[in-house]
Amino acid sequence: MEKLTSKKLMNMWQKFWTEKNHKQIDAASLIPDDNSVLFTTAGMQQLVPYLLGQKHPQGKRLFSIQPCLRTNDIDEVGDNRHHTLFFMIGNWSIGDYFKHDAISWSYEFLTSEKWLNIPKDKLAVTVFAGDEKVPRDRESAKLWQECGIDESRIFYYPKSDNWWEIGGGVGPCGPDTEMFYDTGKPACSENCQPSCDCGKWVEIWNNVFMEFFIKEKDAPLQKLPQQNVDTGMGLERVVSVLNGFDSTYQNDCFEDAIALLEKLSGKKFDFKKADSKPFAVICDHIRAAVFLLGDKRPTTPSNVGQGYILRRLIRRAINCARTLGVDADKLVDCAKCFIDFYDDMFSFKQKQDFILKELGEEIQKFNKTLESGLKEFNKIIDKLESKTIDGQTVFHLFDTFGFPKELTCELAKENGFDVDTEGFEKAFKNHQQLSRDNSGKMFKGGVGETQNEEDAKKVAQLHTATHLLHAALAKVLHSTALQRGSNITPERLRFDFVCDHKMTPEELAEVTRLVNEAIKADVKITCEEMSVDEAKKSGAIGIFDSKYGDKVKVYTMGEYSKEICGGPHANRTGELGTFKILKEESSSSGVRRIKAVLV
Repeated sequence: MEKLTSKKLMNMWQKFWTEKNHKQIDAASLIPDDNSVLFTTAGMQQLVPYLLGQKHPQGKRLFSIQPCLRTNDIDEVGDNRHHTLFFMIGNWSIGDYFKHDAISWSYEFLTSEKWLNIPKDKLAVTVFAGDEKVPRDRESAKLWQECGIDESRIFYYPKSDNWWEIGGGVGPCGPDTEMFYDTGKPACSENCQPSCDCGKWVEIWNNVFMEFFIKEKDAPLQKLPQQNVDTGMGLERVVSVLNGFDSTYQNDCFEDAIALLEKLSGKKFDFKKADSKPFAVICDHIRAAVFLLGDKRPTTPSNVGQGYILRRLIRRAINCARTLGVDADKLVDCAKCFIDFYDDMFSFKQKQDFILKELGEEIQKFNKTLESGLKEFNKIIDKLESKTIDGQTVFHLFDTFGFPKELTCELAKENGFDVDTEGFEKAFKNHQQLSRDNSGKMFKGGVGETQNEEDAKKVAQLHTATHLLHAALAKVLHSTALQRGSNITPERLRFDFVCDHKMTPEELAEVTRLVNEAIKADVKITCEEMSVDEAKKSGAIGIFDSKYGDKVKVYTMGEYSKEICGGPHANRTGELGTFKILKEESSSSGVRRIKAVLV
């Protein structure tokens, strides 16, 4: 079989499922609508409402090629198989076909000469062994046998291995069947099976037969109104395994970036050698950074949420470049390798200026951090009498010098020291609690306490104006121009929002016009209490995070603004006077700040 590339597997996937009357759905943003997770971690995330019964506009048979991002294994990145960003290719039946077609088509794609052409004796499958709630999945085992899989290569495993459910155990779920590839490595024992982690067997595909639903934690299983199939194949893993590679970093998507790093460092990448780990970390993290910066909902480096993960990835890559002896500024060129490779799928060249600018600025910032932080780190270890850096010291490096805990741990390891990570977490939590205590008065929309009735009235008017400002910014800039903070006094409002550039005079003028248009319309401001889900469905703006309770207040100002909020408001927009922007400036990387008044 000729070399299988990432692009070739993607093209095969598209052609195969199109021939089976499936429609391709667009890849979802890495930043999900559901904020119960930071990132899109699986292709099925965007399909949950349809798996539960809603009709999908593209029909009942779907497939996708979805970039996903998971950070639970971030410390393992650099070995021969772990990644933060990876591609999950999948197909779905939304209340259409079930086990028979799903299994027969899986077998066809894996073994047919037209497709992957894997010899059937290189495959093994696992099915659900059953429990007190759901019987043994003999049907799937029989279907695999009918396809051509020998009974000796069909294994029954318990719920821990062959049952799928959403994290947290609430939502759609069901038994699955998994397909494994025999790498040809020696068996670990006479009883070597796909459940072994000896390396002989590698899982390459998973079909979930989603026919159950758990309404709430520990509740009994319920039958879904329809039977669904949800499949997932890890693209990088399959390409690597079928080419006989020993590392997923030998795949074609990394070739140009690794060749560049070899040229810049004067070293050769060999995954079997520990000193080659920085090559893999840089490739993984810079690829992930390109996808986050070039996303439909672009993420920029910051100290919170998704932005913190992006900053951590970039800074880990910078530290690995330092280890290889590569100028960190050259990571921009590394990013270009991935922009070029994936441009035909994600149009990254249209966003290249933004991606490279944000990456370059973060590199410059961290170079300064490294310079001062490294000096302080070296002073600390020179004075240490033990071989452990205490947690408070690690937090001091983080809080004062912007030195990430992860970097301190890596440098400590390089120098033969341990790190008191538990002590760091304790110091960090104490810092968070102090910050919450100091900013408690800001929880109601950034509104501080007022001293008299007149001041309270002014604050309510300015707070109302922030809603109109937020809505206007979304119209003039982009719907991603979301609030990142606000502060309101009786004299002025201050509003921080996501934006990657200094606003032009024309943009500021249009924002001002839109706010004053809403004020002039003199619409009534209404308030409704509803659940977060209801607020979300109604189109209300909100971060939808854990600070909200079961019920929230949604303030509506005609067609101009609809937003979740707990602060004070005027009764009508006409009470506000005239809105005027005093200043627009940078607040932090990727975040701008507007100061404004009502006159």
